[in-house]
Amino acid sequence: LLEPSCGIGNFIGMRPESLTDSKIYGIELDGISGRIAQQLYQKSSIAVQGFETTELPDSFFDAAIGNVPFGAFKVTDKRYDKHNFLIHDYFFARTLDKVRAGGIVAFVTSKGTMDKENPNVRKYIAQRANLLGAIRLPNNTFKAAAGTEVTSDILFLQKREALASEEPDWVHLNTDENGLKMNQYFIDHPEMVMGEMREVSGPHGPETACLP
Repeated sequence: LLEPSCGIGNFIGMRPESLTDSKIYGIELDGISGRIAQQLYQKSSIAVQGFETTELPDSFFDAAIGNVPFGAFKVTDKRYDKHNFLIHDYFFARTLDKVRAGGIVAFVTSKGTMDKENPNVRKYIAQRANLLGAIRLPNNTFKAAAGTEVTSDILFLQKREALASEEPDWVHLNTDENGLKMNQYFIDHPEMVMGEMREVSGPHGPETACLP
């Protein structure tokens, strides 16, 4: 199992008993958090460095989990620079190369991955993985732990054997019956939205949010 931004290792500590014997590789950029994880989970391999500087084999891991870092910044990595990925998109792209065909990537990410206007990153992911499912979380999910009100999604992806040419519906946005623009997947699967999509006022004007 790979966790490319493990923090102090909460996901490692919460893994189900059936995965107790799994070999876990954690990566954490922050020195304090990474060293805490190393002390707490001494049977796991925790590297305190940036994901982009780790030397990991391609097509090696059975699964990857995590809460990917988010922000309007990029990391330098020659292999991916041409795609101009923002940090969270980069984590999806590089992780997909690290899991084996048939392997699973389960990431918590901001709703931007599924809902941003530009579909290029979703096209990139869809060529390389099938979307098994997505769950949209209410915007207060992380309020107690992180003090942030942000609508997040959990995406479950399964890596393909080879690049696909067909474009699934979830690459594109549409408007729901209330006139709100969002990913076609959540319009088709309202049962996967853990709350109600509404328009709220955000830092840059009106935006959609999942309210509990």
